[in-house]
Amino acid sequence: MIDQTSNNMNLSKALSFQSQKGEETMEDLNRTDDFVDWLGVKYKTILSSADSGGAIAVVDSISPPNSGPPRHIHHKEDEVFVIVTGACRFWLEGIERIAKAGESVFIPRGKEHTFKVIGEEDCRHFVILTPGGFEGFFADMAAGQFGIPDDMPAINESATRHHMTFTGPPLD
Repeated sequence: MIDQTSNNMNLSKALSFQSQKGEETMEDLNRTDDFVDWLGVKYKTILSSADSGGAIAVVDSISPPNSGPPRHIHHKEDEVFVIVTGACRFWLEGIERIAKAGESVFIPRGKEHTFKVIGEEDCRHFVILTPGGFEGFFADMAAGQFGIPDDMPAINESATRHHMTFTGPPLD
């Protein structure tokens, strides 16, 4: 039997926690001065794993045309991309798909994948990670301003700490 009192208390705690942070407006989401930048891609953690008890993290990302990471595998996290503006070509274990504004892509943990921004417009997308924790990789990269391929040892060290392995080149 489920303890409804305990369940209601946890829900109440979560809701009150969210209200303590204040309300963000759409205008706030359009501000980019509080993003961090790595290799021309802007990142802003809008829900950290610390704020969700490790359950989830959400990162707002603005990627310029032709950008995208090398092929990689997340060993711990499932990943969802929600495309807000622009478009990306996704590659998931040999299968390609284009996702445009208003569409989402699910990447299961343990699957090799990558993406590339296509077209002339930046691609803004929310990256939802379950469980949370991987958002720390973006913070590490922005803090170190590591370059590819010159700084791959430092990049791989952070990737390993965040349960990710690079497996191949980015999309052409």
